Amino acid sequence: MKAIIIISTYPNKKSITRIANELVKNKIVACVNITTISSIYSWQGKIEKTPEYLALFKTTQKNKKLLKEKIKSTHPYKVPEIAEIDITSVNKSYLKWMVESTT
Repeated sequence: MKAIIIISTYPNKKSITRIANELVKNKIVACVNITTISSIYSWQGKIEKTPEYLALFKTTQKNKKLLKEKIKSTHPYKVPEIAEIDITSVNKSYLKWMVESTT
């Protein structure tokens, strides 16, 4: 089994907390790390600087497609970031926990 991390940003803590709780409860992800960040980006011809919440969704390969669909369908942004990080190495005990938490 392969471990996957999906990254996304959210506009407020409420929106990410709601989906994170649902995903963990439904065993789609083992864990979601949430932290505050400052983002500078171009949007509709303007340079924006906004506070956001960065979410690291930790799951397994078998749940990757479902996770991406859930993020897209529930995300408050018109163009949500859904970026995948392939994990080439993870300690066996953590991977075992991830698999057990998502099955």
